[in-house]
Amino acid sequence: MSEEIERTEREDLFSKAVKAGKRTYFFDVKSTRGNDYYLTITESKKRFGTDGKFTYEKHKIFLYKEDFEKFMEGLNESIEVIKENAPPIVEREAYTNNESSYDKGVSPSADDVNFEDLGK
Repeated sequence: MSEEIERTEREDLFSKAVKAGKRTYFFDVKSTRGNDYYLTITESKKRFGTDGKFTYEKHKIFLYKEDFEKFMEGLNESIEVIKENAPPIVEREAYTNNESSYDKGVSPSADDVNFEDLGK
């Protein structure tokens, strides 16, 4: 068995992909050469270039087991602050009478594009 195959088998122990809106999060459990486990968390977003082609923008965090408890404490505390203080999520209203999203105080997004209006 080649060294590359052994390394892959030893490193990749578990993988979970979570699709969340326009992002995908990957949780990968891996092992070091010394058979110590760690977690990588990768955020992947699809981005479109000016040429119409797309690429994936990725951000990765390496989390080692000696940091799990402090990481979880910080994450849980941060989530609680958001739950307690963030404004509620409001469903988008249908836009009528040529009102723009700015008129309603809502930031426009790619979801607001109506391609039928482009020819007008």
